Amino acid sequence: MEKALWYLLTATRGGANRARIIDALSERPKNANELAEELDVGYKTIRHHMEQLEDHDIVESGEESYAKLYFLTDRFDTYRDTFEDITEQMDT
Repeated sequence: MEKALWYLLTATRGGANRARIIDALSERPKNANELAEELDVGYKTIRHHMEQLEDHDIVESGEESYAKLYFLTDRFDTYRDTFEDITEQMDT
């Protein structure tokens, strides 16, 4: 997971938005439309990032197909300190 976080947040163009998505989901579960509005990012862009984050077991979605909620995984929670370290370095 640590390598996946480094890759997703620093080695790709969408890293900053992915970090913002993770921060937003830390507050409470949200659907893609809510994330798009809150972060002022296009809906399709959010969906792309959510697929990437799901593929790497950082987020998981609920069962609903319409307006499904996204949650941070329990596995991610064990690496939250790594996430915080990476985002601190991104800010500098």
